[in-house]
Amino acid sequence: MKELAGRLTALDPDAGAAVQVIAYFDRLSESRAGLEALVRGAAVLAGVPARLVDAERRVYVRVETDGTRRDTDLPPDPAWPSAALTPGGAAALWLERTEAAPSVVDAVILERAAGAIRLVLDRTRGRAPADDPALVETVLDATAPEPARVHAARGLGLDPTAPARALAPYDGRPRIVAGEAELPVGRLGVGPAVPVLDLPASWAAARTALRFTADGTAHDPGPRVVHADELGGVALLAGLVVPGAEPPPDVRTLEAAAASTPWLLATLHAVAATASLRAAAAEVNVHHSTLQDRLTHAEHVLGWPLRTPQGRLRLHLALTMRHLARS
Repeated sequence: MKELAGRLTALDPDAGAAVQVIAYFDRLSESRAGLEALVRGAAVLAGVPARLVDAERRVYVRVETDGTRRDTDLPPDPAWPSAALTPGGAAALWLERTEAAPSVVDAVILERAAGAIRLVLDRTRGRAPADDPALVETVLDATAPEPARVHAARGLGLDPTAPARALAPYDGRPRIVAGEAELPVGRLGVGPAVPVLDLPASWAAARTALRFTADGTAHDPGPRVVHADELGGVALLAGLVVPGAEPPPDVRTLEAAAASTPWLLATLHAVAATASLRAAAAEVNVHHSTLQDRLTHAEHVLGWPLRTPQGRLRLHLALTMRHLARS
């Protein structure tokens, strides 16, 4: 490549420089360079500051020509040379060139840097929500041939050699993100991070985890996001409590008590989910003595103690089974 660049430089300086740019970013990609290193390469090669702006994934990186990172809150100038990270997408990588027209070399820098940055973002922060549903379905289908699943994963921008996880949104289609990606907002079951070919198992675990989630409201208190690999043995309850079937006796008792006592579910969830009764009182924003009065009433209507380890365990199981019976 160096020999080719030298020959091209003798014939056309821009062509020779373009080949050197391509080789430079290829080396960075092969070494799995991070975002800052790629933006720094663009700035140094172009001789002007470079800026990466991906608002959707909240990524902002700006590097000066001397390689120093110096971020700013000022928006990019639309007149600067730029490149989108995805075809037809909004410009995301910018060269802060103001005094001269962009050159052929600028265009090559932007194209190669943007392509390398897109791969890093897909690997570390997941893709945008517009993942192809057909590709996601193929990756999560344990009966699909392995080559087809690997091909579909690549189509989603996933690195087949890196961990990924399946997500089960409460009101939405399945999603797959890189193992270190930030999770979307909302009620969600999260599967464990696994190799791409094991994603069907991650999807099954994510769907189980989703059953343990709640709306997070006074009428349905509980976590909105549940990670399958944090459930431990509690996950076994999902196989015992079938949605739509007759709920277990403690769940029926809980539902009957909650029907006549609006504060009951939120208070009991706070008791089950916090380390102490004082913490539970703070969680529901009541005085400690008020919480004690509420517990006395709850113990009366439920029929079991709530201030003993055994009673709190029974309460925790009843609340958990309530989620499973309703999901």
